[in-house]
Amino acid sequence: MKNVYDTKGKTKDELIGQLRQLKKEQFNLRFQRASGQLENTDRVRQVRRDIARIKTALAALPRAAKAA
Repeated sequence: MKNVYDTKGKTKDELIGQLRQLKKEQFNLRFQRASGQLENTDRVRQVRRDIARIKTALAALPRAAKAA
């Protein structure tokens, strides 16, 4: 995911699926970092920010529905 516009137009189920996938990746990256096998250290930061973007989009869904 590159930016917040990637979350626009996605359903709640799609966002939740992406969130689960990113959480699994974050878990694996944590283990790789702890064991010294992590090569791309910037990926940890990218995944953390993508998780935050999806959580923000999920929180905004009820507000958007209420406004419409």
